[in-house]
Amino acid sequence: MKVSMTQSRHGFTDGILPEACASRAVLDHVTSKWGVLVLVALSEQTLRWGELRRVVEGVSEKMLAQTLRTLEADGFVLRLAHPVIPPRVEYSLTSRGRDLAQRLLPLMDWIADNADSILEGHSAAR
Repeated sequence: MKVSMTQSRHGFTDGILPEACASRAVLDHVTSKWGVLVLVALSEQTLRWGELRRVVEGVSEKMLAQTLRTLEADGFVLRLAHPVIPPRVEYSLTSRGRDLAQRLLPLMDWIADNADSILEGHSAAR
């Protein structure tokens, strides 16, 4: 496949994703700190709101709600509200979300394996 000077084989332009490119918005949603952590948490199982708050330690109610709304709107997360009293809502990954999580998990494994040594380098440089 011949690649032009304005487009690489990954679809990036010389400007690496033009400002108006839709992929920038999706990248922002998917790679936000809470977005990644919610996707990783849901990659293992369906979770209710309170369970997600416990698994994704440190996320505020506001940020969890905003993150879930965004990931649901993007088609990564499925919100299932059961018609019972008290209300019960479960969150899981859609097939698109599972596909994305399969790609994120190796990156998260690499980060977990290297985070300590990377951060040690920061403190050694001070």
